[in-house]
Amino acid sequence: MSDFGWDEMDPALEGPGVGIRRRDNDGLAQALIRLDAGLRTDPLFAGLPHDQCQCAHWGYIISGTMRVHTADGHADYEAGRLYYWAPGHNLEAITDTEYVEFTRSEEYDQLMAHCHRVMGAAG
Repeated sequence: MSDFGWDEMDPALEGPGVGIRRRDNDGLAQALIRLDAGLRTDPLFAGLPHDQCQCAHWGYIISGTMRVHTADGHADYEAGRLYYWAPGHNLEAITDTEYVEFTRSEEYDQLMAHCHRVMGAAG
């Protein structure tokens, strides 16, 4: 087992208000994610089924507050909280937020490819 931090991980997605660094291990994408306050994933996930992320994620909020939107409403996750987010969600950074997340690599690859296409089309 090795420690890893922001500077030791490969950039997976970089754009206005979002930074994702990633490592893979035994079929799991291990990501450190930083989102600026106010960032919403709705535009990034547009075009996916129901315009929502279709990955299951497990993780831990390091700092800040995330709001997770689902068909059932929304829930806030604050620093110090573990989470499981089922497929079918969008995110909103209520404050500047940093979190660590684990997702099946194949699913994460598909999500990142979609996000890159959307960001590329936006210019």
